[in-house]
Amino acid sequence: MFIAEFIGSFLLVATVVGSGIMGNNLSPNNTAIALLGNTIATGAILFVIIKMFEKKSGAHFNPAVSILFYFKKELKLDQLLSYILFQFLGGIAAIISIHYIFNLDIYQLSTHSMRVENAPWSLFFSEIIATTGLILTILFVRENDKNSVAVAVALFITAGYWFTSSTSFANPMVTTARMFTDTFTGINPICVPYFIFGQLVGVGLSYLIFNSFDKD
Repeated sequence: MFIAEFIGSFLLVATVVGSGIMGNNLSPNNTAIALLGNTIATGAILFVIIKMFEKKSGAHFNPAVSILFYFKKELKLDQLLSYILFQFLGGIAAIISIHYIFNLDIYQLSTHSMRVENAPWSLFFSEIIATTGLILTILFVRENDKNSVAVAVALFITAGYWFTSSTSFANPMVTTARMFTDTFTGINPICVPYFIFGQLVGVGLSYLIFNSFDKD
C-alpha cells in the first residue's frame, strides 16, 4: 500500500508541476491559458490515480486525507506515518524527475510571489476553504456513492483552482514539493506555513462538520 502512495504522489506532483511548465512554455504571455492547462491536467490525473490505487491504499496521496482517516480510526499511527513518508518521497522524486526531463536545474527553491503576497492570512483562509471542501467531498461522496469519489475529487480540485486565491492546494505534501520548483507552479517558502496551517485546520473543521450530521 505504501508503494501505491509513492507512485500516486509521484504522478500527482509530476503532473501538477510538469503541466505548469508546459503550459507556461506554450503560453508564456497568457497566465490564464497556462493555468487552464494546468487545471485540466491535474483534474485528469487525480481521477486516474484514485481509480488506479483506491483498492490498494485508499488513494490518499495527501497527508491531510491520511490524517482524516487516522481520526476516523481507519489508520493506525504507524500506518499514518508511513503513508505520509511515502507521499513526501513520491512528491520530491517527482520534482527531481520533472526538472530533469525539462532540462532545468534539479535543485531549485521557489522565488514566486503569490497573487496575494501582502496578505498571507488570506492564503491561510483560502486553504481552509479548499481543504474543508475537499475533505467534505470525500466524506459525503464516500458515504453516498463510493465509486464516485474519484470523479468528485477531480472535479472539486478542478473547480478549486479557479475559485480560491491559493488555487486550492489542499495538500501539505504538494505544498511542500512545490516549494522546490521555481517554475509556474512554484510556491514561495514564506507562504508554505500559511498553506499547511490552513490545510490542517481544514481537516479538523471538515471532520467536525461531517460528524455533526450524525447527530441530526
